Amino acid sequence: MSLGDAHQEQAILSSWQVNASPWTDAVRQRQIASRETLTNAAIIETLLALKPDSLLDIGCGEGWLCRALSGHNIACTGVDAIDDLVQQAQAKGGRYLRLDYHDLAHAPVQPVDCAVCNFSLIGKTSTEAVFGAASHFLKAGGKLVVQTLHPVTACGEHTYEDGWREGSWQGFSERFQQAAPWYFRTLLSWQSLFTEYGFNLEQQREPTPADSDLPQSLILVGKLTPG
Repeated sequence: MSLGDAHQEQAILSSWQVNASPWTDAVRQRQIASRETLTNAAIIETLLALKPDSLLDIGCGEGWLCRALSGHNIACTGVDAIDDLVQQAQAKGGRYLRLDYHDLAHAPVQPVDCAVCNFSLIGKTSTEAVFGAASHFLKAGGKLVVQTLHPVTACGEHTYEDGWREGSWQGFSERFQQAAPWYFRTLLSWQSLFTEYGFNLEQQREPTPADSDLPQSLILVGKLTPG
């Protein structure tokens, strides 16, 4: 990990430590319009179609997705690097662990049928750490599901290439501060991550609002291959 990457990864963690409480309130009070109208339903629909018996939610935040899936008889475990978010999740019930992404390869978790990263792969090396640890937390043939901002929509006026971008809390309340940087990946870069780390890319979905021609998010589903 370069010094630059290490600095940016630490800035991401620092931001979420500061914003854990307002984030929890925003999710639980349904203040994030894009999630309420499109992306929450999209990720739940994708996961239920896979019919897993067990699931690991990586970057679970305050735990909403685990709670939603537990109602469908899926044994869910959530992990997150931020203590306050894990505590918020635990207070609602369920199994949650404080765990840094870089420690996933040695995590005290049983291999699961499916793992999901729902808008939780923000960094560069931390994202690579998740993919690199997949054989530890997924059963043979297990599925990894990623939902992220769609690269075409999220690129904005920047050059369409991988690289660090400044974060923003635009559209959120004034309680949010110290926006986290994030690592932009092109569509090809996301696809290549799956193949590079031993996945067959089985699905690519592009949830799109009814009032727009541009996809709001990208959902990728990969199956871990032996080897």
